[in-house]
Amino acid sequence: MTETRPAGWLTRTLQRLTVDDQTRDAEQLRDDAVSAGCEAVSACQKGKVVTVTGRLKSVVYTPRETVPTLEAELFDGSGSVTLVWLGRRRIPGIEPGRTLTARGRFGSFEGREVIYNPWYELGLG
Repeated sequence: MTETRPAGWLTRTLQRLTVDDQTRDAEQLRDDAVSAGCEAVSACQKGKVVTVTGRLKSVVYTPRETVPTLEAELFDGSGSVTLVWLGRRRIPGIEPGRTLTARGRFGSFEGREVIYNPWYELGLG
């Protein structure tokens, strides 16, 4: 049996210094989600009401034949979920780079995770 020891201070420091910016950013987003008491997107179960927080990566208005939609991709460091507002062309403050906390029923549509018409709160960033 092989024993593994916890990484020492020097090893942890070197790992933090050599990690790329995207990995460091993802770790920070995961830490922020945990400290806010939110679920990780990767751990959300379909059909459950969840609260997630993260950064908006993209915001797209999609005109449709029936009802227009505003779609925003929220990334929390563990995964992404698409927030979909039906009947909306634009929502002030919903723009790429903003932090946001969203609450709603977690689902799946066309192979991607979605939350329709979520309650949301914009962050300061």
